[in-house]
Amino acid sequence: MRIERWVNPTQPQTLQIAVFLFYFNAVFQLIGALDLLGLAIAIGFVAAGVGIANEYKWGYLLGVVMAFMPFLLRLAFFGDPIAGAGVLGLMFDVALVALLLHPQSRDYQRIWFK
Repeated sequence: MRIERWVNPTQPQTLQIAVFLFYFNAVFQLIGALDLLGLAIAIGFVAAGVGIANEYKWGYLLGVVMAFMPFLLRLAFFGDPIAGAGVLGLMFDVALVALLLHPQSRDYQRIWFK
């Protein structure tokens, strides 16, 4: 496995924006990370972004898991997948899931990812 790039301009716009959102989420997770779980989530966001940018199938799968992670954590801690999230945070979480599950992203990763 070789890490050649952090972003990939040849990918569809949906995947490029998803990669930027992963890095954006990682930065804000590190700012608010006060424990080991927060650090692990930030590392997961960066790994997903790098994996998708380098067109690895594991990167896409990790990306889908990490995109749903905020919803799962809020469900585990608050009992509601949208509780505790501000409007802006919820908007970014939903946008990331939508970008990764968009048919254009799914078709591209199915054909080109290794």
